[in-house]
Amino acid sequence: MATPEVNKLHMLVRLKMSTGFAAKRANIVASQAEERVDWKKRKAEIKETKKQTKEAKLIKQLDKQKEKESAEKANHEESQTKKGRAYTVSVALPGSVLDNAQSTELRTYLAGQIARACVVFCVDEIVVFDEYGEDVKSVEGEFTGVGKKGHACIQLARILQYLECPQYLRKWFFPKHQDLQYAGLLNPLDSPHHMRIDDESEYREGIVLDRPIKPGKGSLVNCGMRKDVRIDKQLQAGLRVTVKLNTSQNQESKICKGAVVAPHLPRTEGGLYWGYSVRLASCLSAVFTESTYEEGYDQTIGTSERGSDMDQTTLSPFKHLLVVFGGLQGLEASVDTDQNLDVNDPSVLFDLYLNTCPGQGSRTIRTEEAILVSMAGLRQKITAAFSDVSNGSLKN
Repeated sequence: MATPEVNKLHMLVRLKMSTGFAAKRANIVASQAEERVDWKKRKAEIKETKKQTKEAKLIKQLDKQKEKESAEKANHEESQTKKGRAYTVSVALPGSVLDNAQSTELRTYLAGQIARACVVFCVDEIVVFDEYGEDVKSVEGEFTGVGKKGHACIQLARILQYLECPQYLRKWFFPKHQDLQYAGLLNPLDSPHHMRIDDESEYREGIVLDRPIKPGKGSLVNCGMRKDVRIDKQLQAGLRVTVKLNTSQNQESKICKGAVVAPHLPRTEGGLYWGYSVRLASCLSAVFTESTYEEGYDQTIGTSERGSDMDQTTLSPFKHLLVVFGGLQGLEASVDTDQNLDVNDPSVLFDLYLNTCPGQGSRTIRTEEAILVSMAGLRQKITAAFSDVSNGSLKN
């Protein structure tokens, strides 16, 4: 028979064993609780992960779309920039229009109006012909008064050339002259090639400087910039040149680098209006026969109040367009005085003979007004003629 002490010891052992078993069971239950999956929470996590994946995919697609649109926009802008204008527009008028002005100041202002009108409508060539039939082919000479044959053409041509020249080049090409006495008061043309000193442009007009040339190096050109430009060729000093600047320039260098290009390149490749050239013709017929273009003008338009209505006319695509304006007495006077022409009707000389201002309220339209009216109407027709035609398909 066990003693009370032994029984007490047995009870303590059993109590201890039961306590340990309870603790062990509690640990097992806790472990099972930890291993049990919270499916509701897991489902929410999976849903959130899918949502984040979908959002990331959408963001990636949007980024790709933006990159594609940016690339297309850049290509479009580049193609628009490089897409030039292959056709040219020429204007011919008699120098005798200056005879309608009463003073040297007014003659100069009239020439400035003609230059502004031609630049506004991107005219590439201005032909000044003598409707009195004298052989005037250079601007050497002076204008000595109203009604003096030939000299009005010289003065008009000289002022037109002066205004077309960029301001920073005029001191080299235009010495002091009586015909240019009031030219400084005229409104500037402000055409794209009239650059300011800090303007950025792919092309610039310049003059070849009389500087020593290092062996293997090209000439230095003043392009109206803070630095002179080293071109790729050695040219005679004093020449006016069109320079295409290199896209990458060393900012630390004392000079810039560029290449001499053809004067028409800013128009044909860059799509820029690059001013006009001036040509003198001895008579009306010389306007056509002495064209600077190898194939001549493939579309000619004469302007007169006796012509057909311009509003009812359409133009077809062309390479070189010529628009001829008459003087104080119209194109009829120019035809009568031209010994090379055996016709009486001016309309037979042109592809189109147009009245550019039908229903005019004044008996007469001055030549400088006729240029503005006619070119404004023709601008829309030229645009329509080339709207479905790639300019690049026409060669200069």
